[in-house]
Amino acid sequence: MTQPTTKEALAGAPVRHFSIFLDNRAGALLEVVKFLEQHGVVVLAFSIVDSAESSIARMIVSDPTLVSKLLRDHDIAFSLTSVLVVELAEGAADLGHVLGCLLMAEVNLLFSYPLLVRPRDKALLVLHVDDNECASTVLQGEGFQILTQGDLSR
Repeated sequence: MTQPTTKEALAGAPVRHFSIFLDNRAGALLEVVKFLEQHGVVVLAFSIVDSAESSIARMIVSDPTLVSKLLRDHDIAFSLTSVLVVELAEGAADLGHVLGCLLMAEVNLLFSYPLLVRPRDKALLVLHVDDNECASTVLQGEGFQILTQGDLSR
């Protein structure tokens, strides 16, 4: 198998991903979304991980700096990590190629979910991997566009 070519590192702020810890009850996610909307924040992507007693709402938002402050000020438990957002020019048909690139680079995919927004009318996929720099370099080398927080927050 041939090794992919590489490109320079991304210019711009990385996409920040929130894991917000919620009680596992009806309406808990809605409360957080409405709270963020009241402060002018748009939820750009989300995924829910559910267990018997709690849930984790994974989110990408339009203003991560403000959301960090809001969550801290209101004692809402969360963690913050950087993720990759890859543009799928051919939509779902690109999924196998993305996964093949990660495998070739020996980068582990920890979780993934789609975005609700579509800048440039292209499908977008959040990738939480164990090595953002390697994954980004390999995917860009294979022709994939990696978006920054600025691309999403416009």
